[in-house]
Amino acid sequence: MTESPVERRELVVPEGVTERLDVWLSEQVGWTRSQIKRLFDEGHVLVNGESKKAGYKPQAGDVVEVTLVEPEGPSLEPQPIPIEIVYQDQQLAVVNKPRGLVVHPGPGNWDGTLVNALLYHFDQLAEGGETFRPGLVHRLDKDTSGLMLIAKTNPSHVYLQRQLQLRLVKRHYLALVQGVVTPEEGSVDSPIGRHPVNRQKMAVVKTGRKALTHFRVVERFKKHTLVACRLVTGRTHQIRVHMASIHHPLVGDPLYGIRRDNLGAEGQALVANYLAFTHPNGEFMEFEVEPDLEFQALVEKARRIG
Repeated sequence: MTESPVERRELVVPEGVTERLDVWLSEQVGWTRSQIKRLFDEGHVLVNGESKKAGYKPQAGDVVEVTLVEPEGPSLEPQPIPIEIVYQDQQLAVVNKPRGLVVHPGPGNWDGTLVNALLYHFDQLAEGGETFRPGLVHRLDKDTSGLMLIAKTNPSHVYLQRQLQLRLVKRHYLALVQGVVTPEEGSVDSPIGRHPVNRQKMAVVKTGRKALTHFRVVERFKKHTLVACRLVTGRTHQIRVHMASIHHPLVGDPLYGIRRDNLGAEGQALVANYLAFTHPNGEFMEFEVEPDLEFQALVEKARRIG
């Protein structure tokens, strides 16, 4: 991926600036924090002729030279990919992501993603905080279906992200797991971090970030259990890692599951079936969807075995 300079700017820091340099620069040039951070990392920001870290506290009179360089890469194109729009207004939308759809472009999946679909179906999306992820407030794995919250404007994105950080967004899931879960309900409160050996996986590790999942049994079968899970935190692969850690991996999970008794599933049997949050206008909103047909078929297979 190559780069091309857009323009060079020279800015003089006025009196009264109290923010970090990256925050101040973001406000001055209208780029996101992540875009500005990349400029620091690649040496495109100088203060009085010297490189400074993003967290530098600028002083009045500092001369800041910034070369606004954008990476040249695949452009985001709208694509007529069918998605179910559960709700939308001028500020946000709620969509029901189908199983098998990658959420955002990246190496190996530069198109054919949910983001490409969103660009086709909506006239406006929030810029978001990361490249190739306009509108996304949170994510779902490729083979997890269900409800996702989409921001259409930058202010709504900031508002909804803040709710997520404060753990005010309620997200409930249905999971079909291997084995018979014996307690009617329980919690897994175990930190999650990158797997020490397999960097493609997450794991319960002492040095990980706090992660809390509540679960309750919905229906037991002979060799499987249908459980409802409620996320308190939102770590990568959280439900998949936590259920595997208590010896009940998700049916069909290619990373954390086991092949026996997977009912022929292709991908983890997990559905984000409930979502609740407060709209930027102050209204409490909640949505619930039925599991996708593939998930329902797996549950029926498990029921027949029982």
